[in-house]
Amino acid sequence: MEISIIVPVFNAEKYLERCLDSILKSLEGISGEILAVDNGSTDSSLSILEKYKRKFPKLVYVLHCHTPGAAAVRNYGVLKSHGKYIWFIDADDEISEDAVEKLLETAKTHDADMVMLGAKRVFPDHEDYLSPVSADKTDYKSRFIRYGMGPWQVLIRRKWWEKHGFKLREGIIHEDMELMSALILYTDKFSFVDEPLYTYYQNTDSVLHKREFSPHIFDIFPALEGLYGRFMEAKAEKKYHDELEWFFIWNLLIDSAKDFVKFPEGKPGFSHSREMLKKYFPKWRKNRFLKEKPLRLKVRVRLNYFK
Repeated sequence: MEISIIVPVFNAEKYLERCLDSILKSLEGISGEILAVDNGSTDSSLSILEKYKRKFPKLVYVLHCHTPGAAAVRNYGVLKSHGKYIWFIDADDEISEDAVEKLLETAKTHDADMVMLGAKRVFPDHEDYLSPVSADKTDYKSRFIRYGMGPWQVLIRRKWWEKHGFKLREGIIHEDMELMSALILYTDKFSFVDEPLYTYYQNTDSVLHKREFSPHIFDIFPALEGLYGRFMEAKAEKKYHDELEWFFIWNLLIDSAKDFVKFPEGKPGFSHSREMLKKYFPKWRKNRFLKEKPLRLKVRVRLNYFK
């Protein structure tokens, strides 16, 4: 079997058929499987999955994971997969008709452990393009580490994933952060497809776009701790010091800062961010990637550090 596509499903009735239809179309003529893993949905998601299972019994498999969270679902899907490659696709997104064919062709041509893809990111009022890291550039590993990505942005060779015992961290919402930027440390077999093979919808009701406070916004801290630990494990924390430092700066003082300031309960996040930077990167102000950024962003970073 060429590919296993793993789709975590939790209350996705509004988008699920669109997602599954796009995958089925992309899989035409290709040996593969769709592992749709329900995570305790309370809407009509499960009945939709059962309908597709009946219609495509040799393609769609409905699994059940009782441990909450997308990480547990993806880990479970990998355990049940059979394909040479795995691809995680979110239930509220979709892929292009030629996505699977192009990714597999690239993976085979370059004997790649990972193939990174381009994506169209769709907002309520506009859209943009997320370009992949180009393996043609000599600094591609540096760029990969700094880029930051979701599990859906790479096709992965299953045996390579299993060989290194990779697992997404369960119980937190930034489960992908701890692992994804470290994957490149474990291979030189990397390729890419610079085309929008994936459509990433910015849904306001997703776990990362909640309008009410959740203590999970503080999951950024154990996720980054875990990421640093992976670099130490690979003895790469010194080689990629600047890249990792920039990743911490971006995620603590820019991205997560937006959540900390949004809710009164989130204010302790600023002091936690300062403590983490003092612990790992006390000279972060001199980061070479930060120096390249516009003055406005530099000011914003410093303001968020002292909040």
